[in-house]
Amino acid sequence: MKVLNLFCLVMVVLLLAAVPAFAQAPTSASYAFSGAGVGAGLGAAVTIIGAGWGFGRIGAAALESMARQPEIAGRIQTAMIVIAALLEGATFFALIVCITMAGKATF
Repeated sequence: MKVLNLFCLVMVVLLLAAVPAFAQAPTSASYAFSGAGVGAGLGAAVTIIGAGWGFGRIGAAALESMARQPEIAGRIQTAMIVIAALLEGATFFALIVCITMAGKATF
């Protein structure tokens, strides 16, 4: 619950900090936030947060398993590395999609 409260507080602060950027007077070289750019940024953030959470869960579960059954620690470590590689591949794919979306952003 504390993490959710902290996340909500951070989001409120970020949204309030962005208000002056939206309130600027237009100039001759005006830049506007596009949907693709904002979506790519949010998608990349969610991807990195999810990957970090996933790697943490993989490591915690593997270490707990190794502590309970030290005789099969080698097999658990191999499985952990394979799962981490698959997670990393999915994370890179999601980031490439976000970068591609950001490339289509119009400013």
